[in-house]
Amino acid sequence: MFGNRLDKGNKGFLQEVAMARKRLIIEMGMGVDQHGQEPTVAAARAVRNAISHNALPGVWEVALIDDPNQMIVEVKVAVPYPEQVREAEVLAVLPFGRKSLTVESGGMVVQGRAISSLNDKNDEMLVAIAAVTVLVETE
Repeated sequence: MFGNRLDKGNKGFLQEVAMARKRLIIEMGMGVDQHGQEPTVAAARAVRNAISHNALPGVWEVALIDDPNQMIVEVKVAVPYPEQVREAEVLAVLPFGRKSLTVESGGMVVQGRAISSLNDKNDEMLVAIAAVTVLVETE
């Protein structure tokens, strides 16, 4: 399985094999865009909700990381109309870490009330759910 990569002398791959990723925490959140029908807004709110009530002293005290940007932060969001999500805006909610985002179809569409002064396109309210996983690399 690893033969081709090892035969090419891929030092980065060898280093990657030596480093194992360990999950420290998985946080869940929910976000809603009641007006505007923007899946990015719902997704960003879900991520913000997931991270808004935590502290991660284990990153420093147990994993012995000295820079919070050494954390690996993997975000998975389920939202209606996932193809419309603007990745950079969702990841901007996270203050630290090496960030990645996976978006999939899910969440919920709920019938609300279209209000023209709020620039509603229709009466849909978009609900997103998010899981934010914080990992560290260990040897």
